[in-house]
Amino acid sequence: MTELEKYIQTYFGVGKDDLIKISAFFKPLTLNKGDFFLKTGRYSDRLGFVQSGIIREFVHIDNKEVTKWISTKGYFAVDLSSFYFHQPARWNIQALTDCELYVIDSNDYQKIGQVIPLWRELEKLFIAKCFTVLEDRIVQHLSMSAEERYSQLFNFNKELFNQVPLKYLASMLGITPETLSRLRKNTTNKTS
Repeated sequence: MTELEKYIQTYFGVGKDDLIKISAFFKPLTLNKGDFFLKTGRYSDRLGFVQSGIIREFVHIDNKEVTKWISTKGYFAVDLSSFYFHQPARWNIQALTDCELYVIDSNDYQKIGQVIPLWRELEKLFIAKCFTVLEDRIVQHLSMSAEERYSQLFNFNKELFNQVPLKYLASMLGITPETLSRLRKNTTNKTS
């Protein structure tokens, strides 16, 4: 079973027949390290699911790159407003490592509802999950200290700290690279 099938089954509880039908709409795509899945200003006509590898979503603001999210295995990669509302993309989506994705284009995405009657309900759950993740991140940034945000990310996915440039992780956490280095040093000293 692919990561995509596991995700669909876990979060949406669809039966085996519907799972096979839904996953058939997704096609494999390989991205090499540095390849873009989407660039700011372009229109997104596809939604990707990370089977393996690491993808970063970021934007340029005042000559700085600001990382919104780092997607790893089991996460989607998409500029939702561009994909759903056909607006120019705000986000760049780039492979930080070689990646394997499952991708569905917007035409096939629209066809799923014709094949799976339950799709509109599943789509609502998907969008609700996306907004819940976003709300959680907002609450974290408003209510947690930099140290707490760092600890939470580190405990959630320690491997990111060995695979992703720290400046990207610092940006995603809303702190400077220097602050991240200090937090890492303090955490290492506490566990030594």
